[in-house]
Amino acid sequence: MLRKKDRTIINQVEFVSIDPLVPDNHLLRAVEASIDFNFIYDEVKELYSDNTGRPSIDPVVLIKLIMLQALYGIRSMRQTIQEVEVNIAYRWFLGYSLGEKIPHFSTFGKNYERRFKKSDLFEKVFEKVLMEAIQCGFVKTDAVFIDATHVKASANKNKHVKKMVKHRVHKYKRNLFVEINADREEHGKKPFRDDDDDDNKGDGNASSTPTETREVTVSKTDPECGMFHKGEKERCFAYMASVACDKNNFILGVETAPGNIHDSQVFTDIFGKVNKQFPKIQAVVVDAGYKTPGVCREIIKAGKLPIMPYKRPMTKKGYFKKSEYVYDEYYDCYICPQDQILKYSTTNREGYREYKSDPKICINCPKRMECTQSKNYTKVVTRHIWEPYREIAEHLRYTKQGKDLYKKRSETIERVFADAKEKHGMRYTHYRGLRKVQNYLTLLFACMNLKKIAMWKKRLGMLPPARSIFFTISNIFQFKWKRHFKSFGLKWRLSSV
Repeated sequence: MLRKKDRTIINQVEFVSIDPLVPDNHLLRAVEASIDFNFIYDEVKELYSDNTGRPSIDPVVLIKLIMLQALYGIRSMRQTIQEVEVNIAYRWFLGYSLGEKIPHFSTFGKNYERRFKKSDLFEKVFEKVLMEAIQCGFVKTDAVFIDATHVKASANKNKHVKKMVKHRVHKYKRNLFVEINADREEHGKKPFRDDDDDDNKGDGNASSTPTETREVTVSKTDPECGMFHKGEKERCFAYMASVACDKNNFILGVETAPGNIHDSQVFTDIFGKVNKQFPKIQAVVVDAGYKTPGVCREIIKAGKLPIMPYKRPMTKKGYFKKSEYVYDEYYDCYICPQDQILKYSTTNREGYREYKSDPKICINCPKRMECTQSKNYTKVVTRHIWEPYREIAEHLRYTKQGKDLYKKRSETIERVFADAKEKHGMRYTHYRGLRKVQNYLTLLFACMNLKKIAMWKKRLGMLPPARSIFFTISNIFQFKWKRHFKSFGLKWRLSSV
């Protein structure tokens, strides 16, 4: 039988409580019950005046607004406010009634610029959420997974200029320089003179940040991002987000850098932060981009196991691979595939020892065209002075522990990036400036942790009842209240609990 909906009912006056309208199994109910957001008041207390000015927007509401944007992957604050205005669950999460006016979309931006920009509020929120996961026993840090991904910047790739700028280099450059000179003196070579100026000199430890000057492509729109280009991926301005997570996909730390910086250069920052907070880490799992002597040395020096994959050799097709040249540690020389010796020659400024063949032998070698095409008939094989650390990582690759841990990358750190980009809007950013992007990504990953905590607590029955006792009791008198309001020509509506 055909039925027509009575549209006049939308003009009917109803007395509605907002709490029963939010389903018991809604994500925001679990999020609200998983953590006490009142800690934010203590963190922002110094940013507000006690007795001057008009009453402010609740800082918890401001943080929850940006959390809604991150939790549901909403593309902007303007659209977030539009969603809050019509979404009952969002209003309930913020503590706003159906008729209460939602703050303007520019409110958060103004408060960020005037209050939160120079504070560590977002880092505190991230730490608080992570601490909640640790206290619940959800975090498992016997092995950590570290990787980096790019986030497209809010900048036109066609609007740029070429500039000579100071660019950050590896933090262990000073340590490497000292060991290079020690190696040269051991082999009877004259040590290099340190030509770096005072700006490029560190303090002799891994915490220094030396710089070098080079030409880079700088965006006119957002000068702090960097031109990203890797393999077949689109060339664009981007930021690089380096993330560490545990076996259960809880994010342990995040560091942001311009997109033109290599992953291994940010490794020291993210690894140092995570290692300081979780000193009992046993293994660090990374991809082939981190398989450098410096990274391997840093992990092993910290007492951890570097779990790294096979890295394809960069040798040209048709030539002998470097692995075909055998290193003799006792005599400190290389043996080529034709059983000829390549003797030590020198140690260059990049930290590589150079081993050269005898041109008198190579000129008549039948395999010379597969070995070298140098005009002086000399084959040069290089070996980094920190190569033993990389050999340890290569050995661990064949162990059962190494194989099992590396297989988990696809379901840990790679899954984190996939969820962040597909579900939480991390594929690109509307924010400009390294500090803003860092703050937003920190809060985004805090929301991902919080979402996981809420779902796990709900599944394990660790959350309190969704409804208050008031609504349970009110159901008993529901029909009497309906009769009372009907006498005034009104309709009382209360969802059953």
